[in-house]
Amino acid sequence: MPKPAEGTGVAIRKRSKVPGVMITQYVEELPPGSTTPDFIRKPIALTIQEGRLAFFKAVVSGNPVPEVSWARNKGDISNSTKYVSRFDEKNEEYILEIPKVDSDQADTYKCFAINPFGKAVCTAALNVIEVGFKKRAPAPKSNPDEFRKMLKKTVVKRKEKQCKEGEIDPRFWEVLLSAPRKYYEGICHEFGVTDFRWMLRKLNQKKKEREAEQSKYVEKIDSLKQIEVKTDGTAEFELDIKLKDPNSKILLFKDGEMLDYGDGTDESTKHNMQKFGETYLFSIRDVGPEDAGLYQVDVEEVNMFSTSLVLPDVEFNTTLKDTKMIEGQDAVFECALSDPLPQITWCANDISIEHGEKYDITVSEDKQVHKLAVKNCTKEDKGVYTAIAGLRSSQGSLVVEDHGVHFLNGLSDTVANVGESAELSCKLSSEDSKGLWYKDGKKLESKNGITIVKDGTHHKLIIYDCQERDTGKYKFEAEGRKSEAALNVKDPPKINADALSKFSEPVIVKAGENASFKLPFSGKEPIKIQWFKEDEELLEGHGVRIEKSSAHSRLLLTKCQRKDSGEIKIKIKNEFATVEATSKLTVLDRPTPPQGPIEIAESSLSAIEFKWRPPKDDGGCPVINYDLERQQLGRNTWTKLGDIPGQPTYRDTNTDRGRKYCYRIRAKNLEGFSEVLTTNDISAGTLAFPGSPAPPKIVSVFKDCINLTWLSPSNTGGGSIIGYNVEKRKKGSNFWTQANPKDDPIIDKKYAVKDVIEGVEYEFRVSAINTCGPGEPSGPSEYAITRDPKKPPGQVKDLKITGSSYTSLSLSWTKPKEVKGEEDEAKGYFVEIRPTDQLEWNRCNTNAVIQTSFTAMGLKSMAMYWVRVIAVNEGGEGLSQNIDKYIIAMPPPVKPKLTNKKIKSFMVVKAGNTVRVSISFEASPLPDITWLKDCAPVAKHVTVTNFEKGSQLFIYASEMSDTGIYTVSVKNMVGQDTFTIEIRVTDDPKPPGPVELEQNVQGTVTLSWTPSPDEKRDDHLHYMVMKRDSVKQTWRTVVDNLFNNKFTVINILPGREYNFRVFAKNDIGLSEPSVSPVWGSTKKREKITYRVPESKTLDFQAAPRFIVPLKLHAAPPGYECYMSCAVTGNPTPHITWYHNNVSLNTNPNYYITNVCGVCSLLILRVGPRDTGEYQVLAESPLGHDECSTKLTVKE
Repeated sequence: MPKPAEGTGVAIRKRSKVPGVMITQYVEELPPGSTTPDFIRKPIALTIQEGRLAFFKAVVSGNPVPEVSWARNKGDISNSTKYVSRFDEKNEEYILEIPKVDSDQADTYKCFAINPFGKAVCTAALNVIEVGFKKRAPAPKSNPDEFRKMLKKTVVKRKEKQCKEGEIDPRFWEVLLSAPRKYYEGICHEFGVTDFRWMLRKLNQKKKEREAEQSKYVEKIDSLKQIEVKTDGTAEFELDIKLKDPNSKILLFKDGEMLDYGDGTDESTKHNMQKFGETYLFSIRDVGPEDAGLYQVDVEEVNMFSTSLVLPDVEFNTTLKDTKMIEGQDAVFECALSDPLPQITWCANDISIEHGEKYDITVSEDKQVHKLAVKNCTKEDKGVYTAIAGLRSSQGSLVVEDHGVHFLNGLSDTVANVGESAELSCKLSSEDSKGLWYKDGKKLESKNGITIVKDGTHHKLIIYDCQERDTGKYKFEAEGRKSEAALNVKDPPKINADALSKFSEPVIVKAGENASFKLPFSGKEPIKIQWFKEDEELLEGHGVRIEKSSAHSRLLLTKCQRKDSGEIKIKIKNEFATVEATSKLTVLDRPTPPQGPIEIAESSLSAIEFKWRPPKDDGGCPVINYDLERQQLGRNTWTKLGDIPGQPTYRDTNTDRGRKYCYRIRAKNLEGFSEVLTTNDISAGTLAFPGSPAPPKIVSVFKDCINLTWLSPSNTGGGSIIGYNVEKRKKGSNFWTQANPKDDPIIDKKYAVKDVIEGVEYEFRVSAINTCGPGEPSGPSEYAITRDPKKPPGQVKDLKITGSSYTSLSLSWTKPKEVKGEEDEAKGYFVEIRPTDQLEWNRCNTNAVIQTSFTAMGLKSMAMYWVRVIAVNEGGEGLSQNIDKYIIAMPPPVKPKLTNKKIKSFMVVKAGNTVRVSISFEASPLPDITWLKDCAPVAKHVTVTNFEKGSQLFIYASEMSDTGIYTVSVKNMVGQDTFTIEIRVTDDPKPPGPVELEQNVQGTVTLSWTPSPDEKRDDHLHYMVMKRDSVKQTWRTVVDNLFNNKFTVINILPGREYNFRVFAKNDIGLSEPSVSPVWGSTKKREKITYRVPESKTLDFQAAPRFIVPLKLHAAPPGYECYMSCAVTGNPTPHITWYHNNVSLNTNPNYYITNVCGVCSLLILRVGPRDTGEYQVLAESPLGHDECSTKLTVKE
């Protein structure tokens, strides 16, 4: 056996992909290419009859190849006559054979795989079924020391809620809280719970309570896997827990008693827990009947997970058989159990499998025959399949055989163009297979441009330089298998690359000349050719000639005009494809006239300057210059001013004051002159003063200087501005004085006024000057006091949020204090906000506010903002004061609370009518609203509308399927609130069938009728029986809330006629009645003669006797059950009811009556515990009689 690496002292535990395998690594880092041992397939637990051959098989992996050995827990396996260990080279399996199994060999067997880098261990249980009678071995003598140890052992038990009589076992909720939804029905059946809707409501409430408790110790808990017995005889369950405190204690309980557990390294430890990241795996070795029970995992004192291990005592009457299938077929494994069992565990190669697309798991109606179907078998499905029922298991192997040579990939239809290569390929399942190629039934060989290639399982047919004759159906055959495909050779239009490049070059012609476009092509005829200009098709006609042939097409445009310029396109199309080519036509011509309107830039004493716009069309070549002519108003001659470079502007300085002039402008390119553009009359040299500028702005103020700036006037008076004058005036004075020297206009649009007195308040105005003189002055500026600048204020104090909504935020603060020489008084404030996902601050107020409060509007709901406030004065802005935490645009947080207290929790709606459920709530921030029906999302036809303070569920036309429990959850970051309403959609009930009457006991009538058609779909439907006799002539209700189809009416008097009516009744109302035939007859009075007989002493005493026996009953869970029988006897016998030999006369859960010998028992709410035998015992001093029946509770 290989020895582990020495001197490392390393034992790293690893988890295998195969459940139940423990791997120990001896080195910290594995050398390249080396691996620790592992089991590909581990041994499977066996249950086998005494005297037969038993064997364990294992397949291992590892590099270097590990050595495999076997052992057992109790005893050794060195006896070669009882144990044979061998290696099957063909299947690469290590096998331990036990030729004749004996009961003493029942044990847990271990398989070891060891190489120098590690060890892998797994176990498998062997159960032996004894045959015949054998004496039990004597009980071992007790060891006093062991007994002392038992006395010292302290048993820690989990605090369990005590179950009072009539209450549900608390374990029911423990198991249900940790179980998937698909197991709810089975758990309810096990604990006798029949009201599923009540269970779901209660379960949701308990889940919330447990989640609140769990949140104290864990951040999350998921991936809960129920306990399951594995093929090696161990039981495992696991869950993922993320602990808040890694040092929290994890406790394991069985039936409330705390268990000690190991870490999986000690093979003798019964219970173990292994941790892999956040996954906790709990295992129980060598599972026996005593291990059945409720297992619970707690963190500190809070329960996290509960799972029930049920080990039914069943045997396999029929075991699994080995199966051999052909690939692609379905394999079926079947076993039969000695007792009914709703579900067993199926494993494929030691891995649990469930019902799905690959596997179909079914159970017979009697729950004893279990089947597993493996659909569409492939090579990967081969292996050992195991059925596990309680502590028993049965296994069968599946062998999947290849069904001969077949196509893994067949031929597929191919398309190729003429002159190109085409390839057809397929893939066989065998490399040794050879095949033949055919075209239209004729065999093909590698010649004449055809090449046949075989590459392993791939077969190819390559056709070079495809032509139309190669089109056809191709077939490949190999060993009776064949695959076909079609090759379609197309000849679409093609254009040579050089011809396409030449065609794409633009064609440039002068106006009046012809333009020609020609393009050669190839392709299968018929070919359709179309020419387009600017996407409009050109047709043969005036100025257009089109030539077409099988090899080329030509377009000729005659006497081209400038408007003919644009994109030229040819489209060539045949049955296979369409190709296009584009070119461009440019027609050169004279430009169009320059464009108005004329913009006069200057009209002064010295010059006239004006501008125009370039021509709309330059004629296909750029404008070189403009030709200008001038005419003085009143004269007939035009004076040529000459050619002006290509800029559309002209300044005429040769003008006379007071004259008017008209100008003609023509554009010129290489093709000639355009038409003229004539201006309106333009005056020269008239007096036009500039307009008033805007009031000047004060930039800065000092004790000896005030700095001003201003803007130019919009009206310059037809000339250019040559300067400005600035005037000043003291506050309270009417006299303006010029601040700049009188003969020295200010050239710039700014000025520093220095002739000021400290402490005086001034205002200023500005006037513009052009060649005609100064214009009107501007309006006055703001007042400014001549003093040195102030210091900026400090930070505001006590900044806080005083209110908020989804769109606004209210702030308040305290004015900053003045610090002499450092911080002056604040005159106003700016509020700025910044979204947390942006870097730029946004100012909420454009002008500084004076008050120390502000409301920022226009915020985005639930957005997060940073907020700051800046104090300002004449000296500028101070430092900002920020709020430490970001603010969310929302009202103050409010936990969701439902406000409509009068809403009902139960609603009955007639099918087809509208269902509307509205709720109102208070919550901030806006909550998430979820509607569920029976814990699942509502159907698509259900409309849910959410409002700011409410929500509505609406069903336009309700159906029976809409019946259920609807839950609305209103949840936000503060908390949540829920409301549950049961909605029942039903319809007017249909009447029951014909009523039949029968008399079994004198003085009684038994009515029976056919059930209403609505009984199957409405579980609230019941019956009401009414009676009318021929004497009283009024209808009286005999019985109501009757859930069966038979009833016995008592106190039927002779000599009267009776009529009966039976109604079906549900939550909507009554059906039409079903009327019975008339019962009884009216006696006619006749004269009678009565003779007094001689008196004789008679004995009327009789022993009890049942004249109408009990009948068999079957009732669904949750409904009532009514049993009745009739007894006679004198003296009146004493009646006692029994259920499974237990007296019921004092049990308040049963309603027992005895009227005129009719004995009845009513079970108000049938449950699983009511199943069994019921007996009625009639006793008197003269004897006794009994009658019995059975009650079956339907699933």
